[in-house]
Amino acid sequence: MDNITHSLIGAVLGQTGLKRKTGLAMPTLIIAANIPDIDALAVLLGGQQHLAIRRGMTHGPIAWVVLPLILWATMLAYDRWRPSAKRLPVQKGWLLVLAFIGCLSHPFFDWLNVYGIRLLMPFSDRWFAGDAIFIVDVWMLVLLATVLFVSLRRERRGHVAWTRPASLGLGVLAAYILANGALTAMAEGRVAAALRGAGVTPVQVVASPPPLLFWQRDVFWRSADQFGATHVEPFSVAKLTRGAPIGMDDPRIALRVADDPDARAWMVWARMPYARFEDDGALVLRDQRFDSRLTSDRFTVRIAPPT
Repeated sequence: MDNITHSLIGAVLGQTGLKRKTGLAMPTLIIAANIPDIDALAVLLGGQQHLAIRRGMTHGPIAWVVLPLILWATMLAYDRWRPSAKRLPVQKGWLLVLAFIGCLSHPFFDWLNVYGIRLLMPFSDRWFAGDAIFIVDVWMLVLLATVLFVSLRRERRGHVAWTRPASLGLGVLAAYILANGALTAMAEGRVAAALRGAGVTPVQVVASPPPLLFWQRDVFWRSADQFGATHVEPFSVAKLTRGAPIGMDDPRIALRVADDPDARAWMVWARMPYARFEDDGALVLRDQRFDSRLTSDRFTVRIAPPT
């Protein structure tokens, strides 16, 4: 997810009453909800090499333990450096618990979208993705921002039940996530059935929610040697277009990729790769999930023809 959403999740968790457990609770929750994205610094490597690092080590099981401990120690050091009578006393145990809660919320919400995470890094490079929520979900942003505003306003006015909006908001969020998961499963099942009915054996079917229209799905499919896409709405019939060759089995690709660091990094990242050779001999690598005009330039590798 985007970092505004992650931050709002941390803040709403605090407004459920967790921020009253210890001093520095709210900043700990918000920072913890974002800290796995420290891997974003990999963009400084340039090109596509950052793709081999993103949503890997800092989102895996070792990071689930190490990052909260680092944040906990940092917040304790800050409390000693800048003590304040205006905030609650720091309770070490609760501060550690909140660091873990915030940090673990991050991989869960990242898992929900089509980009996914490498959940088991460094033990496995396998990608896991829920394919249920768009990577920047406006409805989630509106819901979280609204319940945070209402809860904070109630708290300032001395309302006894100031935590209720945040708790209810998280309940609504859970229902929204479950409903979107069901829509994704339905879309993938319908497309898989349509493929089998057309005599195509699907080996991978991925449904991706479009921006805003959360009830619809762009569905990408692959057989052993072809790929294609379709669009599914709740009450429409999945219409299949003619598949195109994946092209990844060309023996020239491995040789060209081995000599190009951007291509090697891209291959680690890609879930649904396909390849094309241009007329001049250049090799172009793309991923079906991000093949639109808005995103293809960011996730495409072009290897110049050999000289």
